[in-house]
Amino acid sequence: MSVAGLAPLNARSLRWRLLRWVTLTTIVIWGLAAGLSYHQARAEVQELMDGQMAKMARLLLAQIHEDTSYLKDLPENMNSLRGTKSRRSELALEFQIGYPDGTVLVNSAMAPETPLTRPLGYANVEHAGHPWRSLILETADGRYRAQVAHSFHTRDKEALEIASKTVLPLGLLLPLMVALLYFSIQRCLKPLDDLAEDVASRSPDNLTTLQPETTLLETQPLVRSLNHLLTRLATTLDNERRFTADAAHELRTPLAALKIQAQVAMATKNPEERDHAMAQVLAGVDRTTRLVEQLLRLARLDPIVQLSDTQPIDLLELARGALESAHSAAATRRQRLHLTAPMDAPRITGDPDLLGAALRNLLDNAVRYGPEQSTVTLTIDNDFGGLRLEVSDEGPGTPEEDLSHLTNRFFRSSEAGCEGSGLGLSIVQRIAELHGARLELENRQGGGFVARLRWPIDGKTGGLATTSGWKI
Repeated sequence: MSVAGLAPLNARSLRWRLLRWVTLTTIVIWGLAAGLSYHQARAEVQELMDGQMAKMARLLLAQIHEDTSYLKDLPENMNSLRGTKSRRSELALEFQIGYPDGTVLVNSAMAPETPLTRPLGYANVEHAGHPWRSLILETADGRYRAQVAHSFHTRDKEALEIASKTVLPLGLLLPLMVALLYFSIQRCLKPLDDLAEDVASRSPDNLTTLQPETTLLETQPLVRSLNHLLTRLATTLDNERRFTADAAHELRTPLAALKIQAQVAMATKNPEERDHAMAQVLAGVDRTTRLVEQLLRLARLDPIVQLSDTQPIDLLELARGALESAHSAAATRRQRLHLTAPMDAPRITGDPDLLGAALRNLLDNAVRYGPEQSTVTLTIDNDFGGLRLEVSDEGPGTPEEDLSHLTNRFFRSSEAGCEGSGLGLSIVQRIAELHGARLELENRQGGGFVARLRWPIDGKTGGLATTSGWKI
């Protein structure tokens, strides 16, 4: 059904399916009722007609006396009676009267030619190839017998007529019932139409929750799911708008600086000033490139709900690769890289590229914010049944009030000693979530900062061994 009115019924329509099954169920019930009515009417007719046969047989025997000559005119006299018209519903009973030895004194025109010598009582007999119901009674002195018979075909016609009079009106009302069912279904499904109209009439930027006028019990799960979806969409779009605005703001500053340095390089005639300006341009390009790469990485990570391309990861090998990537930056600042890992490092299942990117981000932060000639330590350990992977430095740490905001996008601590994009820890947190891990950030007692990835694993690791080959 369309929002504005009735839509044509088709196999995919909920209304059509409801109407079809309810109508089929009604027809089946109507058919069962017709069959039961006929069966019940047939049983009632059998009992009623058996009673009528017994009454007629008694009346016939009550008319007999010593002189039986009058019996020959009995059928004609019965047919010539006046005072009532013949009716289609009258019982067409046939009879014959005679002696117990089988001698027939008189019979009706259609009476079955069955001998009166048969046992007394009711019996089913054949006459002219058709079944009949027969009753034989005898006078008290045993001198006379009367047989009354009735065709089963007539009985069945009477039963069918009675059943038809009961069921046929319901059959004639069946189209009206189907129409009432259809409009009832229309009425019952109107809340769905109202809900569809509410959704269809909304503008693309209207993501407020649905507030239907009538919320039926059956539609409540649908409304809740739609509201949950709308809330998620609103949150996602709001995050994207904020992310786009922040990204534009963050890119505007380095691009403006690049332009200024390029203008200085073009304007100056001093080779030293020109070289310095060009060096600043290259450094600005590097910073902007890093910012764009992190923006692209976040854009790829945001839509992912669950990792699809996972494999076992050797954490020791992964840690060595991350340390190798940080070697050049640490050497420039004369820092030492230190790896502490189990002798038999555990394996986890995940995406090695993403997890490697997270480790490189943590090491980059530690090298960037740690003092010169300090030590940056990468630790792999099993901690109370859970895996702990952490990077620590000997820098000044972060103000306590900033710790809870460090994973916010584009956030930089008020006491940060160098430039950064403010996206690194946001990327690490998202990668940790996809791997079922938790990112913990805290200041070390006595100075320094720790970024820790922690998640539960199955199995046990071996004893710890210290690898010092990464001192620089």
